[in-house]
Amino acid sequence: MTQSLRIGIIGAGAIARGAHIPNYQNYGEHVVVVGVANHNLHKAEACAEEFAIPHAYERYEDMLHELELDAVSICTPNKFHAEQAIAALEAGCHVLCEKPPAISPEEAKRMKEAAEKSGKILMYGFHYRFHSEMETLKRFIDEGELGDIYAVDASYNRRRGIPGWGVFTNKELQGGGTLIDNGVHMLDAALYLMGYPTPKTVLGSTYQEIGTREGVGLFGEWDYENFSVEDMARGMITFTNGASLQFQSSFAANIEEKDVQHLQIMGNEGGAQVFPLKLFQEKHDTLLDVTPRYLKDQDPHQHLLHHFIRSILGETVPSSTPEQGLVLQTIVHALYESAKTGKAVEL
Repeated sequence: MTQSLRIGIIGAGAIARGAHIPNYQNYGEHVVVVGVANHNLHKAEACAEEFAIPHAYERYEDMLHELELDAVSICTPNKFHAEQAIAALEAGCHVLCEKPPAISPEEAKRMKEAAEKSGKILMYGFHYRFHSEMETLKRFIDEGELGDIYAVDASYNRRRGIPGWGVFTNKELQGGGTLIDNGVHMLDAALYLMGYPTPKTVLGSTYQEIGTREGVGLFGEWDYENFSVEDMARGMITFTNGASLQFQSSFAANIEEKDVQHLQIMGNEGGAQVFPLKLFQEKHDTLLDVTPRYLKDQDPHQHLLHHFIRSILGETVPSSTPEQGLVLQTIVHALYESAKTGKAVEL
């Protein structure tokens, strides 16, 4: 490769500064972040100065028009994902959009259609796929070690982990709370290991029991007076292949642990738990618990960003697809709809 990939960043908040920009810049000399846009120009300028980025913009449209970009990272609140991703794709850019894809299935569908029309890559920031435990287990699953996966339990719970920064508790900008934020990570991880089967029925419940009152903030002090999202979500999803998934996530729940992620996979030839990774099988009239040793210590954000670059260069196939993004968004929407109506949603 002789010509550098030119990268633009939309959004200058924590995920851009902590994950996207540093991991583009540490890829090598042939990847260059040339512009950053943020609706607050001062924030864009401060970010550009911090990371030695030559151009800062208030309007992302101006950045797309003026700079010859190869790819864009979208690091803004969920409300803006669809419009910004579609604009970048139409401008001829590959796109890495932070999770979740959007705030509705209709938006995720339009993003998928824009990617297909442009012929460019649209990937989502599902960095849990790039944990060593996930990558290892996926290899075992692909080789048939677990057989047909028919039951999965997935949860991501925090004791008092309501984010005390950003707009995570603003329903208008985010589309929801724990389900569409930390919950999406575990929901995607489960679906990814299951092979992203087609959902059939969704039953969900959401709760707002702790976030609307003052309390101990282990993730910073949150604005409880303007807390407009759910602090817990629970659900059950069935699929057309007969498999089922039980799901739960919380920003705040009265549990022992500060932060706990649980992913249990059950197949007809074996099972596994992911965090930490352990496999369960029956072989030669013996029940076995298999614990991998010396898994790679890797930064999942770095592997996600570098995978995106390698996908652009044609060195690998994108890990996530616009179709998967649409399936995930459809399930999230159905969980919220079921919680609102008290009835199961048939898809």
